Amino acid sequence: MNNKEVTVIGAGLAGCECAWQLAKRGISVNLVEMKPNKKSPAHKSDLFAELVCSNSLRSSDVTNAVGLLKEELRRLGSLIIESADKNSVPAGSALAVDREGFSKYITDKIRASENIRISSEEAVNIPEGPVIIATGPLTSDAFAEEISRQIPGFDLYFFDAVAPIVTLESIDMQNAYFASRYDKGTPDYVNCPLSKEEYESFINELCKAKEAEIHGFDNSAVFEGCMPVEVMAKRGFDTLRFGPMKPVGLLNPHSGKNDYAVLQLRRDNADGTLYNLVGFQTHLTFGEQKRIFSMIPALKNAEFVRYGVMHRNTFLDSPRLLDSKYRLKSNPDISFAGQITGVEGYVESAASGMLVGIETAAKILDKEPADFPRETAIGALAAYISNSSIVDFQPMNINFGIISPLTYKVKGKANKKAEVSNRALKIIDEIQKKEVFSIENNN
Repeated sequence: MNNKEVTVIGAGLAGCECAWQLAKRGISVNLVEMKPNKKSPAHKSDLFAELVCSNSLRSSDVTNAVGLLKEELRRLGSLIIESADKNSVPAGSALAVDREGFSKYITDKIRASENIRISSEEAVNIPEGPVIIATGPLTSDAFAEEISRQIPGFDLYFFDAVAPIVTLESIDMQNAYFASRYDKGTPDYVNCPLSKEEYESFINELCKAKEAEIHGFDNSAVFEGCMPVEVMAKRGFDTLRFGPMKPVGLLNPHSGKNDYAVLQLRRDNADGTLYNLVGFQTHLTFGEQKRIFSMIPALKNAEFVRYGVMHRNTFLDSPRLLDSKYRLKSNPDISFAGQITGVEGYVESAASGMLVGIETAAKILDKEPADFPRETAIGALAAYISNSSIVDFQPMNINFGIISPLTYKVKGKANKKAEVSNRALKIIDEIQKKEVFSIENNN
């Protein structure tokens, strides 16, 4: 066992994965978790790695980005995916789990590890490093204040609304065009026009669409000053045409005319592979977002890599604060993992915890770092949260838009995704040959 102890704060998916990766490499871990003495409003169970919103870890198909991410984690010995596989329930092509069995398996494994001790208390101070903070999007008020106090320039972002994001390649450009309003600057926006009849149908469906359940941990006060698109639609037939769907200043090059209504999409990443629906913050269910927003002709086959959400969420301005190993740039002895870094989703949280655990172990043991490249899903997430070119940073699920594109052409969208996945898994297999993967002990 290595003499240096690492403190991991938070026993969610990221914290448990991180602690496990450290412990199985012989490193002592102090896992600090405020359960069962105190819980966030979102959590009900005393178990670690509690699944709050869903029991689904999404697609298992490796030609789907989250399926690729799961396979990378599986090959690298992820405790989270091991538990998911052992506690899976039938769910078609998705990996869904028995919620209690999933968390119990992880809790039992963590508690049985000889290299992990559990401190059942609320963290109120950041101890001397190495320390990994994985306290999630509902970090306790006391600890959030401590983070703010200890880290100069640190800020916690509380976002009220996020608009959906689609991939550029899935937009039907026969029903869209690039332009900026009044031709100002460069034509950076994808404009998605609607006729009067299309707009009318869209508004009618939007007004009667099903909204997502407001969970008990949401605070209605966070919606102040932020109006969901479905609320705007209910205020009057033309409200959106005078708001996010206003057609003024745009001439459709396909028809040579002004359109009745236009939704603009704005580039969301430096590569220009992802675009967000400007002004379309929403509280609709994901299924309704897909159904209704796909009524816009240019988005009829759109691939949504992130749906709109409205809830309280706490995360770092990671591109300014963290490097690609999730370490604090101003103090590398402090790392973060999980949703507090801006990775969105259960699998993504586990992936960040795995990367931090492996790279922290490599540093402590003076071994060559794993250095996950952006060609892998694990590395793409790390590159996204540390990309200083991002101006308006928002949480993100894994998607092919943030993974390095192929340097050669492959015919067909499905074939291209399969090739990206094959490339990623070959790289993962090579990474596994590094010494930091050959020093694991039994836990």
